[in-house]
Amino acid sequence: MINPEHPPGRAAGVTLGEVLAQALDKALACHAEGYFDEAEQLYRAILQAQPEQATANHQIGLLEIQRQQPAAALPYLLAALEASPETCRYWLSYIDTLLLTGQKDTARQMLEIGRQHGLAGSEVDALALRLQDSEPDVPPPAAEKPWPAVRASKATGNRARGRDAEPSAAEESMLMALFSAGRYSEGENLARTLTERFSQHGFGWKVWGTLLKAQGRDSDALPVLRQAAKLLPRDAEVQSNLGLVLFDMGKLPEAAACQRRALKIRPEFAEAHYNLANVRYAQGKFAEAAAGYQRALALKPDFPRAHCNLGNALAEQGDFPAADAAYNQALALQPDFAEAHKGLGRSLMALDRPDEALDHYRQALTLKPEDAQTRYYLGEALRARGRLDEAEAAFRRAVQDKPDFAEAHFNLGNTLDDQGRLSEAEAALRCALQYRPDFEGALYNLGNVLRAQERLSEAEASYRQALVIKPDMEQALLNLGVTLTELGRYGEGEAACRQAMALKPDYALAHSNLLFCLTHNENNDASALFAEHCRFGEQFETPLGAHWSAHGNRKDPERCLQVGFVSADFRNHAVSNFIEPVLTELKSHRTLALHAYFSHAAEDHVTLRLRQLFHHWHPVVDLDDAALAAKIREDGIDILIDLSGHTGHHRLLSFARKPAPIQVTWIGYPGTTGLQAMDYFLSDRFVLPVGEFDQQFTEKIVRIPATAPFLPFPGAPQINPLPALSQGYVTFGSFNRPTKIGAPVIALWSQLLAAVPDSRMLLGAMRPDGGMKRLLDEFARHDIGNDRLSFHPRTSMDDYLQLHHQVDICLDTFPYAGGTTTFHALWMGVPTLTLAGRTVPGRTGAAILAHVGLDTFITHEATEFVARGAAWAADLPAMARLRAGLRERFCRSPMGRPSLIAAGFEGALRIMWQRWCQGLPAEAFEVCPVSE
Repeated sequence: MINPEHPPGRAAGVTLGEVLAQALDKALACHAEGYFDEAEQLYRAILQAQPEQATANHQIGLLEIQRQQPAAALPYLLAALEASPETCRYWLSYIDTLLLTGQKDTARQMLEIGRQHGLAGSEVDALALRLQDSEPDVPPPAAEKPWPAVRASKATGNRARGRDAEPSAAEESMLMALFSAGRYSEGENLARTLTERFSQHGFGWKVWGTLLKAQGRDSDALPVLRQAAKLLPRDAEVQSNLGLVLFDMGKLPEAAACQRRALKIRPEFAEAHYNLANVRYAQGKFAEAAAGYQRALALKPDFPRAHCNLGNALAEQGDFPAADAAYNQALALQPDFAEAHKGLGRSLMALDRPDEALDHYRQALTLKPEDAQTRYYLGEALRARGRLDEAEAAFRRAVQDKPDFAEAHFNLGNTLDDQGRLSEAEAALRCALQYRPDFEGALYNLGNVLRAQERLSEAEASYRQALVIKPDMEQALLNLGVTLTELGRYGEGEAACRQAMALKPDYALAHSNLLFCLTHNENNDASALFAEHCRFGEQFETPLGAHWSAHGNRKDPERCLQVGFVSADFRNHAVSNFIEPVLTELKSHRTLALHAYFSHAAEDHVTLRLRQLFHHWHPVVDLDDAALAAKIREDGIDILIDLSGHTGHHRLLSFARKPAPIQVTWIGYPGTTGLQAMDYFLSDRFVLPVGEFDQQFTEKIVRIPATAPFLPFPGAPQINPLPALSQGYVTFGSFNRPTKIGAPVIALWSQLLAAVPDSRMLLGAMRPDGGMKRLLDEFARHDIGNDRLSFHPRTSMDDYLQLHHQVDICLDTFPYAGGTTTFHALWMGVPTLTLAGRTVPGRTGAAILAHVGLDTFITHEATEFVARGAAWAADLPAMARLRAGLRERFCRSPMGRPSLIAAGFEGALRIMWQRWCQGLPAEAFEVCPVSE
């Protein structure tokens, strides 16, 4: 039995010296095999019995260094040195630790004292060289790197006993200390030396490979760690560190196999669970990755990086509340964790908490100012908030810090595009493609920017290149279809739109663009066009109709009406030119309270002006169709007016949810919406003569004095005399978009030019994409030479209007007639000869001319068009008189009297409202003009 008077572990008859010697041997063995806690307990038990025991003091000091606590090691190392000053290793350990703690002067003094005691040798000389630097030697702060891990291996089956077969414990400890202090180059030299001296001892290979990995030298580390794994087959850390190298080299299956081997050796190895989860994350297996991070955290709850990456994996699965919690746990453990702030910012953006997200992005950048990725996310968040100047600055800083950051160049281009800075946007998108040529999103957006600059052929090429990379990119197919339509290739445009719809059957915008394309194609008759519009309603509205609910608006026939206008065109856009004069009149009407629902991210000077004309302004670009409908219903809108129809940025699917009791479409689109939820279509008797077009609308047609007024350009030049009087020949002109000038149009114009042999043709609004050659070729097919044609590019409003001084008669397009261009021409004294169509888009020109009493310029057959044009060209005195009085004639018409249209508009709304209050269905009616 054990004698209770003896120290623990001491058997009767055994001396204290023998017990302590046995305990020291056991402690050294535990230390060498990586059982540090057991070793420390034994060392401290020895020191309790013999406080000056040199080896135990020295080894505890080395343990403290391995724990990255060199300051705590100093008292033990000094005790060892004082107990055995003749031991060279004690001097070196103590002096080197003084260096680790930044005490360079004391280290110098101790080296000098050591030399006086006979300290010498190559290691001493190397230490003296390090001390020559006069700057303080403060160790860098240790990064949070629980991986790659390094400690002496427990699996030492190949470790031969004997001083010549293995490095000393002090050499191993010194190597560990250099690694822990981040002194990788020195550590590498020592590790290489150890592997040369002890080629079959795995520890040197293990640390050498880890040091190479820590310096980012994966290709050098790989063979070294493979050798370590061969020599230490039961060392979990070697397997895990080898897996890290393979992971960073993109060898994911091998990396996963290494981490699994590490876990087979040591199932409780938290870092290996974490590293395996990282492999799964990189493979896109986010659920498996999340499970791996959770296993790591079960073993090591205070693992900030595992909490952070768990947040990343949860976010990838769309579980943002759980991701939010994981990031917050990481930050509770490590408040200065930049990656967790960044991840939390992204999660908060997904949870629609953008202001909090911005705070966390900024905290992350305070901690890591050069992190281009975080700067990029900050730019995304700012752009989403409409803070475009700040977003631009963030993206520019991101590409400054990381010039090859293709995504940042891409979003910089998008932000510049949002601001209308198209040439700069193009340059940024081309930079993105320089660094990532297969970036289909950049090719698509470049196509959009080129199209906005009317470089349609280049836009087509860009869309097609995007589709080569991603054939199922429905957005690119859609915009390709629009571009082909604008190029006059209607059949190809229709095919592209239908292909986009086939890829995404619920793609409402593609269907709307198909309708836009069909309205331009003369091969589609009115009934076919109407049927296609109705198909839109059947597909997108019918499923929503079952969820319509009754409206609780107060049924008072005479009360002030809450009237909402939904548009993305409250900016420098043609729709604003038409609506602004009416809004100016209506603002003072106490019977109406006007609400604007603005559905575009960019504002301009026109936006700021229009805001003053509404009682309530609602930016809704960030609301989806359902949310917008809910807001409109919540706002208690009585009559909701669509100003877009099937044009860009429309919100017809909000109207399809019937958020207001009365819904009206007006101005934006020359045709039906195809929706049963849309009650009325506002027009006038000249655009839609009574009884002739009702069958082409799902809405009931309400006719007011004029569909809309026209706001002339305030800087328009005065009307000049008829140019044919001085030129000696008649000049026909067109300022319509070239996309409206198809082959049939040129064929008819050419007949007129042939009928008036000395006449000329001026074509404005030409694009910079070479489309002029197509027009020249078409005219040449009809024997109209280049000498009779003059082309002018799109230009400023001043120069555009000035060109009318060279034109005697404008010629209209078909089947999609001109609108704004016809107004401008009238204001400049130039009548337009039009061929009235059988669909709404083909009647715009005829309606405008009828309003000013120019019925003689409205024709219905091609032969009539040519005859009328030739007759007017032959009667120059009549043309001159007409020209001189056109501006006054326009001002007398309803289109020149916004107050008359506003009164008619208000009267129409009141009739609609009274019918609804009486429980009556929508019906067609007309509000007759009232003399002023």
